[in-house]
Amino acid sequence: MMKVGLFHGDSGPVDAQVAAAAAAERDGFESFWYPHIFGADALTLVALAGCETERIELGTAVVPVYPFHPFAFAQHVLSAQAAAGGRLTLGIGLSHQPVVEGMWGLSYEKPARHMREFLAVLMPLLTEGKVQHQGEVFRVAGAVAVPGATTPAVLIAALAPVMLRLAGEQADGTITWMSGTKTIESHVAKRINAAAGKAGRAKPRVAVALPVCVTDDAAAARQVASQLFAIYGQLVNYRRMLDREGAGGPGDVAVVGTEAEVEQQLRALAAAGATDFLAAIYPAGDDAAKSVARSRELLKGLVGKI
Repeated sequence: MMKVGLFHGDSGPVDAQVAAAAAAERDGFESFWYPHIFGADALTLVALAGCETERIELGTAVVPVYPFHPFAFAQHVLSAQAAAGGRLTLGIGLSHQPVVEGMWGLSYEKPARHMREFLAVLMPLLTEGKVQHQGEVFRVAGAVAVPGATTPAVLIAALAPVMLRLAGEQADGTITWMSGTKTIESHVAKRINAAAGKAGRAKPRVAVALPVCVTDDAAAARQVASQLFAIYGQLVNYRRMLDREGAGGPGDVAVVGTEAEVEQQLRALAAAGATDFLAAIYPAGDDAAKSVARSRELLKGLVGKI
C-alpha cells in the first residue's frame, strides 16, 4: 500500500504554513512535507505543526546538510521530534553545486563523502544520544539528550548510485523529485532495496514527490508544469533522472490527467516500488482553483486504496 501525502509548496506566512498541515490532517492525508529552500526553516515548521496536529506524519523534503554541523543539527532534529510527538520523518539531502558553492561559499567536493560522514555523526546521536567520530570532514565526540524525543525515520534525497547505496545501508529510505515511474522501478527502488538487503536492514521507504494536476486538458497542464518547474530540468542531478526517464522536461514526469488517468499513474508508481507519494499539487487551465480542488479531492479519496 502506497501512503498518500501532500508536498507543501507555499512559502507564505509561518502561521499559514502550519495551518496547511492541520488542514491536511483534517482531510485525512497520511503525511505532510515541508521543503527547505530559501524560506522558513522546515524543522521549525514541523515543530509548530506538531503542536497543532495529532496524528499526521510531518516530514522535511528536504533539509540540505551542508549549512549545518551534524551535532547542532541533531539537537534541532530531536527538539522538533519531541515537539511533534514523535511524528517527524527527517528528509535530508546535499542540495546542488550552484547553491552550495555559488550561494553559500562552501566546497561541493566529494558530496557523497560529506553525506557519509554527516550521517556517521548524526545517526548515533539520533539513536543513542552520543557519538565518537574522527573523519576527514568531521571530528566529533559528545552527547545530546532532548527529553521526550524519539529517534525519527531518516530519508536521504538520493538519485545517483552511490547515494542510493548509502541511503539503503545507513538510512530508512529515500525521497525523490522529478523521477518518473520507469526510473523509480529500474533505478531507484532496485538499487536502494538491494543495498538495504545486503546490509541486513528493513525494506526502505521510497518516497516519490511529483507535481500533480487533475484536469481535462493534460497537454496544457504539462506545458504549465514545464514552465513552473523549469529550473529542475536544468539542475544536473534532476536532469540525469529526466534523461534516464526519456523525459524532455518536468512536464513529462508530472502526474497529469483526468481523475481516472491520475489514479492509473499513481497505481503504476506504487507497482514500480514507491511506498509513499508526496503530491505537489499545482494549478492549470482556465479555472486554476477548480483544478487544485479536483486534485486534492481525488488524492483524499485514494488514501489507503493504492
